[in-house]
Amino acid sequence: MAYREKTAWLTLICMIVAYGIYFPMMALRDTQPTLFDILWAFGIIAGLQAVAVIIGSIVLAIQTEPTARRADERDKAIARRGASAGFYVLMAGTILVGVVMPFTEPAPKIVNTTLLALVIAQAVSLVLVLMSYRRGWHG
Repeated sequence: MAYREKTAWLTLICMIVAYGIYFPMMALRDTQPTLFDILWAFGIIAGLQAVAVIIGSIVLAIQTEPTARRADERDKAIARRGASAGFYVLMAGTILVGVVMPFTEPAPKIVNTTLLALVIAQAVSLVLVLMSYRRGWHG
């Protein structure tokens, strides 16, 4: 398995765990969360996710030869393809959050939907990267 593929798996798994805790925690509250509640909860979850990804990346980097960590043209093309797909998902989420929701939803729901759009866009990007490594990239 390529180094970049391993880091994509690490990032995706950490995201699924972190936001698999955060979003149900926000959705299952008895009362509407305040923006302060959202900030604290998201800050803690995102911080823990960042620490896990950093530690995992260090472990992967130590286990991988320095020459294998360099991105070649294929790695760069796969990353561009994933980023492009993630961008379109993010734009759809931005339109929903910025154009539709301000007229119908309260601020905490808009904030959480914005965070969800970011998470989904990054997940789409990572899944496409992983699929490109697994099935081969033809572009």
